[in-house]
Amino acid sequence: MLQSNLMSILTAVSLGLLLGYILQRGRFCLNTAFRDIIFMKDFTLFRAYLLSVVVAIIGTNLLEDAGLLMTVSRQTGEIVQVGLLRQNFVPVANILGGFIFGLGIVLAGGCASGIVYRLGEGQAAAVIAIIGFFFGVVMTLRGLLSPVYRYLKSFKVEIFGKTNPALWDLFGGGLTVKWITIAVFSIIVLAFVIKGKPAFGKNKTGGYTWGLTGLLIGLLTIAAWWISSYFGGIPRGLAITTPLRELFSAVLYRSSHSPFPEFSFLGVFKGTWGVFFIFAVPLGAYISARNLREFKWKIPPAKEFLTVFFGSVIMGIGAVIGGGCNLGHGITGVSTMAISSIVTISAIILGNWTMVYFKLIRPMNDL
Repeated sequence: MLQSNLMSILTAVSLGLLLGYILQRGRFCLNTAFRDIIFMKDFTLFRAYLLSVVVAIIGTNLLEDAGLLMTVSRQTGEIVQVGLLRQNFVPVANILGGFIFGLGIVLAGGCASGIVYRLGEGQAAAVIAIIGFFFGVVMTLRGLLSPVYRYLKSFKVEIFGKTNPALWDLFGGGLTVKWITIAVFSIIVLAFVIKGKPAFGKNKTGGYTWGLTGLLIGLLTIAAWWISSYFGGIPRGLAITTPLRELFSAVLYRSSHSPFPEFSFLGVFKGTWGVFFIFAVPLGAYISARNLREFKWKIPPAKEFLTVFFGSVIMGIGAVIGGGCNLGHGITGVSTMAISSIVTISAIILGNWTMVYFKLIRPMNDL
């Protein structure tokens, strides 16, 4: 197995470029997907999200059950088989953190992946959002709110002896129960997705249809699990929160401050696989935006800057408490069917709807 610095960095950058490109082409932002359900009664992007989840669940669990997730042991140097990483179920933190994150994405004008790809479109507010997001993450993880974070994370719940249960563990677990659960879930979700009559091509502006976007995000999630395990040292899939924190830490401290393996670029810059991945996401979005002639520097009013910054700080706080963002929990985590991720993304949706009501719907009703 070739796990050199060069291959690790190239695979991370390539995956990041692809994600940014697809996000921009499909205008894929889960803040918009969740918001449009109650604000516009539009399920288009939500169907794209659900399609990506079904594709990712099936492919990701096939990888795990086929034993295709492998990495090099840092202790022995041997190739070892690994499983999917499922977060511990900490319901208080999952629910509270998810809800806070959901509130923040409305104020920030985009979810974690949304603000990163919009940076590649030239939106100056995205720069403020990313800085605020990092501020909230560090403040919660190592700063003022760290005691609260540790306290909330202490409420672990075991299900049939597992601290990181998957959905099928509620029904007893086992391979047969696992795939019955996946099949039932997929059939129910796909029935709703198909009602939207998905198309798998380009739209009139040259971007991707919601069907193609959902399919590609799902496939990219599967690829990310395998690539990150094989070349990144540990299976971690697609995520924004942890890679973004690692990137800022690598730039500020020359260390990612992460338990994950680090790789050196030209002997000057050192970071995890996630660092090089997240660095490439806005570049991929930039390439897509330039090709579609959608790149343009946009500077919002000062008042909007303040709202975006405040919202993104809340996002960062919620992401750390909840254990991940819309992408890390909502797609990557849900692809493992971890109960922690299912609960967190549900809380994110409720937080999103709450803030949409107070920020958008209620003011309109008062007119």
